[in-house]
Order: sequence, then structure tokens, then C-alpha cells
Amino acid sequence: MALVLAVAAGGLGVSAVTAQAATATASVDGPPYAYADCLKATAAKGETPSQGKSHCDQLVRKGWVSPPKG
Repeated sequence: MALVLAVAAGGLGVSAVTAQAATATASVDGPPYAYADCLKATAAKGETPSQGKSHCDQLVRKGWVSPPKG
């Protein structure tokens, strides 16, 4: 039983390290999504343009979407 828990804990540790490395890489490369793509996705979900802009602006502040150009 202890061996199973040790193996499971070891596997979780590797996952956490991998997740941290992926997060660090994403922040170095910049936001993964464009603002225009965000607006298209919100429109496809049925949001009004003002709701979509609000949600995309929130994602810009969080670093998931690049700021709009223009």
C-alpha cells in the first residue's frame, strides 16, 4: 500500500513540474490567443459584441489574449 502511494505521489510531482514549465514557457512567448480570435469565439457562443469585448478585455488583463491592435 505504501509503495502504491509513493508511486502515485511521484507521478503527481512530475505533473506539477511539467505544468509549471508549460506556464513559464507560455508567459515568455506571449499570450497564446489573438484578440480578434477571442471576439469571434464569444460571438460563436452567442454573446453580444459588448459582452464579448468585456470578456476579451478580462482575458487580456489575465494574459491569455494579446491586446487589440489599432
